[in-house]
This record gives sequence, structure tokens and C-alpha cells, in this order.
Amino acid sequence: MTEARAYLTAATLLPDGKVLVAGGSSSGSSASAELYDPGSGSWTTTGSLIEDRGGHTATLLPDGRVLVAGGTGSLGLLASAELYDPGSGSWTATGSMIEARYSHTATLLSDGKVLVAGGAAIFTDGDVSGPDPLASAELFDPRSGTWTATGSMAETHYTGTATLLLDGRVLAVGGDGSSGVVASAELYDPRNGSWTVTGSMDAARATHTATLLLDGRVLVAGGAVIGVLASAELFDPGSGTWTATGSMNGGRADHTATLLPDGTVLVAGGVGGSSVIGLLASAELFDPDSETWTAAGSMAEARDNPMATLLPDGTVLVAGGFHQEGCTPSTPCSGSIVPLASAELYDPRSGTE
Repeated sequence: MTEARAYLTAATLLPDGKVLVAGGSSSGSSASAELYDPGSGSWTTTGSLIEDRGGHTATLLPDGRVLVAGGTGSLGLLASAELYDPGSGSWTATGSMIEARYSHTATLLSDGKVLVAGGAAIFTDGDVSGPDPLASAELFDPRSGTWTATGSMAETHYTGTATLLLDGRVLAVGGDGSSGVVASAELYDPRNGSWTVTGSMDAARATHTATLLLDGRVLVAGGAVIGVLASAELFDPGSGTWTATGSMNGGRADHTATLLPDGTVLVAGGVGGSSVIGLLASAELFDPDSETWTAAGSMAEARDNPMATLLPDGTVLVAGGFHQEGCTPSTPCSGSIVPLASAELYDPRSGTE
């Protein structure tokens, strides 16, 4: 990339096959944006965001534009949102969210609206500040460029996940709540704008991944509570229940998870270890038929919280994230934490990065 990026930046596959990356930086927020061209394997800058931001979301709309919402920047916690037009390579402001938030989820619904849920505001008490988890949710209508409130979740969530199910509902799972990491899950029904509690996971987890499988089940893998988890579980939307499935070869959190065209799931990077936390370069594949994990080679660089995008040719682009020298799952990190500008490709046909 032309700029090192971390802090929950978002990568978006555009209809023309290019990948848009916007915001995030070594200092936490940036206004710059760039495009990856799979044909040439190169990055080029595109129009900058109106506001610098990190911890935001980016959502591809049905008309090909990209909605970026919320996050934090030099102006503090953001409620603002803007739209990227791939035709002109420029950003325009759109309606602001009702509530400023970061580390929230954004899900494109079947009717073309975008559901933003949870995340965190920032509380301040004297010289101390920190995340203030939210339960609220709102909808963005691309036709009017406006936000409207919708039903609130039963529990506050940030660093959790939201997954669009095959029946049009949205599954929100885990994350950090007001009283710590949660195992709870709830379902949003766009028909009535309400959330209902569904079965809880076997383990509380945050900074995990959630992946919709081809058969409609949802795979939740890894994450952290006090330590890093290797366990994984499957959600069945028909019964609203979770069942344990095969565990990963090692615990990881802040990793990526990508559904491949053959139905397997690639997880890569993150942080791992048991008594010692280390950055990971390793990757592994989950096979939904056998419910087992197999090693899938290692990346050239260990990276925490990278971005992963499935490209039209079936390869996976992994870019950015944090790196620290001297980190392994059994060795304490000794170097300084730096964001990465590097990117690499995983080829499922050869199983290598």
C-alpha cells in the first residue's frame, strides 16, 4: 500500500474488481484512500476522505458506491458518514448517524439499507477515558441519504460481529459489553425492526470472526476473553442453537476469516499463544464437511488485525495490520509496534501466501 494502515481500517471489493482501502494509519486515523488493482498488482491513491477516521466501517451499496460511517479521528468520536463514488474517485458527505460510535458493525440488508449496530462511544472521567459500549442501532437509506433509529439490542456490544443470514435476518454475536466479554447472541429482523435474544455461545469471546457458510450456518472462531481461544462453534439459524466444532490448531484473536469459493474458510494472522501473546503469520482452513482445521501455510509477515478480501479470481488479498519484531506464540514481543503497508496474496489452488 502507499500508506501503512491499521486501527480497524476497512477493505471493500468494488464491482470492477478493485479493492478500496480508506482511513486508518499508524497514528489511529487518516483521510487517505487507495485502490488495489488485481490485474497489475499495484496500489494507486484515490480521493481522500472528507474527515480522517479509524475504527469506522465501510459498506458496498447496491449502486456501487461505498458508505463509510463513524469511527474516531482528529475531531474526536464521529457520527459523520460519507460516500465514495468509484466513477469519479471522490467522496461526498451524506447524512450523519444519530449517535457517534466506533468499533460498530455495519450490515447491508436485503432491501439495500445498511444496519449499523452497537459499537462504543467514549466516556471521560477526569483524566481517564475509555470505551462506553452501545446497544443502539440505526438504518441508513441510500435513496434519501438519511439515518433512522431502529430497535436497540438487548445487550451492549463492541468488538463483536454481525452476519447477514440467508433469510435476511442479522446475527449479532459476542464482543465487549458493559460488564465484560459476552457469550450472548441476538437476531435482528428487518421486517419489524426488532432484536430477539437467541441461544448463547458456549464461550464468551471478543475480537473473534463470524463467517456465513454456504449451507446457511455461521462459523464463529477464536477471539479472546482473558486468554486467546482456539475453540470454534457453529450457529444453526433454524434451531437458534450453537454446537461446538473442531478447534483451530492454535488460539487466535484479531484475525481474518474469508469464505473461499469451495466453501472452506481461511483464517489468517492475529495474535495467539497461551501464557504469552505473540503475533501470528500462520493460516489455517476450516472444512465444513469434516468440521476440521488444517494448516494453510504462513504469511510472509506476522500481522495483527489485518484486512482480508476475496478477489474475483478466488485469491485472497491480505493487507496492513500491526507488526512487532520478536513476537512468536512462545516468545515475548520485544520490538516496537508498527503498522504495515505490505500486502500479500493467498492462492487456494497452491495453498500458499
